[in-house]
Amino acid sequence: MYIVFLGAPGAGKGTQAAKIANELGLAHIATGDLFRQAIEVGNDLGKKVKKYMVKGVLVPDEITVGLIMERLAVLAQTRVIFDGFPRNLEQAKALDGALKKQNKAIDQVVYIKVAEDELVQRLSKRWICRNCQTPYGPHTPPRVSNQCDRCGGRLYQRPDDQPETVRKRLKVYFSETAPLIEYYRQQGKLLEVDGSGRVDSVANNIISALGERQFIAQ
Repeated sequence: MYIVFLGAPGAGKGTQAAKIANELGLAHIATGDLFRQAIEVGNDLGKKVKKYMVKGVLVPDEITVGLIMERLAVLAQTRVIFDGFPRNLEQAKALDGALKKQNKAIDQVVYIKVAEDELVQRLSKRWICRNCQTPYGPHTPPRVSNQCDRCGGRLYQRPDDQPETVRKRLKVYFSETAPLIEYYRQQGKLLEVDGSGRVDSVANNIISALGERQFIAQ
């Protein structure tokens, strides 16, 4: 069972993917984590990833798909949540093509919807861990002020999390993601969930919705 989590910056996609994977016993594949781990390992893929990340440009789709398929090959289970990929239609097709070669496919796509004004508010109040990039905000504050719960790193606010810049980022996201959402909708795989509530409430709604579609046990 392969489930993709989609959501605009600030929608809580990463938080929900990690939380639900933990609660349901699913593997959680986040592309950001894959990139960091590949660099640490220092293999051929890791060296390629590092080259692009040092330049501050996006890692090419074929490399990202290669990392994902490499991770799937070593997982002990086949119940997986994909977090952070695909981001656009081209990436979705690339992932579908790689999975098809192994007689696999994406089963369900959870799209966490949040109104633009709320996304702007969330991102303008968001803080990020300098070490592991875990995000914190009004609904998910750290237990200790200015300190990451996960690794103890210091928190900071990204320069591009200012309201005007956030709106520009969201405009780009929605323009790139609209065809992707329609792609999965036409396949009958899209599941839209309201992400405007608190973390636990949204997680419960996602789990209930997946259960209604019989992807998980009720």
